[in-house]
Amino acid sequence: MTDAAPPFPPTAPPPRRVASGLYLVATPIGNLRDITLRALDVLQAADLVLAEDTRVTAKLLQAYGLKARLERCDDHASARAAEIAVERLQAGEVVALVSDAGTPMVSDPGFVVARAAITADLPVHPIPGPSSLLAALCIAGLPADRVLFAGFLPPKSAARRTLLESLKGPGQTLVFFESGPRLADSLKDMAAVLGSRPAAVARELTKLYEECVRGALDVLAVDPRLQSPKGEIVVVVAPGAAEVVSEADADAALAEALTRLPPGEAASEVSRALDLPRKALYRRALEMQGR
Repeated sequence: MTDAAPPFPPTAPPPRRVASGLYLVATPIGNLRDITLRALDVLQAADLVLAEDTRVTAKLLQAYGLKARLERCDDHASARAAEIAVERLQAGEVVALVSDAGTPMVSDPGFVVARAAITADLPVHPIPGPSSLLAALCIAGLPADRVLFAGFLPPKSAARRTLLESLKGPGQTLVFFESGPRLADSLKDMAAVLGSRPAAVARELTKLYEECVRGALDVLAVDPRLQSPKGEIVVVVAPGAAEVVSEADADAALAEALTRLPPGEAASEVSRALDLPRKALYRRALEMQGR
């Protein structure tokens, strides 16, 4: 019988001393084993842990045998939590900020605390880890090179459609958070404003009933599985198709720009605005000026 192998290679870097500062600690979004070693180091060393819901964080700490003083930091208590954090940091203590799940500062009330520490010129450190936004983006099967995270959409359809109109330009994948009861209505508004784009609805990420439903927005809007699902939900929507710019439109834009700028600068401006090759626009600008 051989001895069991150590949990980590002997060459693994040892934990560093946790210096005074505010640590924005990402916590599991479902599976408790997704916690990082650095996150555990910080939570063990913390003199104070600011939590969106102290009951949720207490369960996480208990799962890893950690004890720390907890203070509430939700929408109603963030201002007071910021004052406490600054006082503790100025005294040289370690303060950890966590959300209920995932990465702090992403659609949670931690911004007030982090901003207060930054304003007071106190050290602020990220402890990266779980993120439902990134997890959904990974499994959506959609472009991830240019992404716009839009958070939660407004609860009313009119305001929701107005916001979606401002996001319908081409070139970027859109990511939204949504609640189960509002999901179907939001998908309908997305389909109406954004068109039948490919999309993915990720639910209960890293949990037992993890699910990712992919399809066109108009199809997802009527999918029985998405009428009022439970759990945390992330919606990922593919970029819109770039509009084809006609030669006449390019000439009109160039003609207007040439009334204000020399050919080279006019070509650069129109190139950026219409996503067209600058060299071709420059040649055309010279032609329009009879050169």
